[in-house]
Amino acid sequence: MTGATARDRPDGTPPVVGVENVTFGFGSEPVVEDVSLTVEPGAFLGVVGPNGSGKSTLLELLLGLRAPDEGTVRLFGEPAASFDDGERVAYVAQNVAGAVRDMPVTVREAVRMGRYPRRLVGRFSDADRRAVASALDRVGIANLADRQVGRLSGGQRQRVFIARALAAEADLLALDEPTVGVDARSREAFYAMLADLNDEGLTVVLVEHDIGVVTTHASEIACLNRELHFHGDSAEFVETDALGSAYGPNQHVLHHDHEP
Repeated sequence: MTGATARDRPDGTPPVVGVENVTFGFGSEPVVEDVSLTVEPGAFLGVVGPNGSGKSTLLELLLGLRAPDEGTVRLFGEPAASFDDGERVAYVAQNVAGAVRDMPVTVREAVRMGRYPRRLVGRFSDADRRAVASALDRVGIANLADRQVGRLSGGQRQRVFIARALAAEADLLALDEPTVGVDARSREAFYAMLADLNDEGLTVVLVEHDIGVVTTHASEIACLNRELHFHGDSAEFVETDALGSAYGPNQHVLHHDHEP
């Protein structure tokens, strides 16, 4: 296993996520075993591994949605299980875009939901409206603001949830296989957008089954199959034997280089 190099950060500033010797299981069988990793501010971490490797469970542990059986998890320096600064974290769960196909709200209304943790009692403020408008514009769906969410394509619905996270002004965006069922061209555009947002300073943790997509867009890789087989630079990952160790022999990375 290779450790990621920590980025320089101001003295006393904690990492976005700190995981130390975490083990979690359903019953007596561990799903995640003795995992330690750090997510620094501004990172784009891709979490990869075969089906059933514990990727989604690890993400839920990082966010405090599950408590580890052993070890510790911290968000912004605080215990994840009791972290209550919810507006700093935005989570896009697996297949959430499909689940809201019949959601009877407009795109603008859905994105406004991202402001709820920051909103004071009463009507939306000018600052709320500006944040929503800016989020819609940044993900390229301002022209869809008045359309029903259920009438959008899968890729467009995913952009709605990213816009909702941006409207919340979150510091960490966590996504669990966000483009399942989305066509290849829309998927590439979606991940290019995530990379642009990361370049602007948003910390991203992405669970994804497509190794080529992750190694193309993420700056760091965590390769998991119950245990952590690699955590480090994406370019280093493809040069190691971590892929074969986690997935079995005869695995290779297929890079995606579609035209925009």
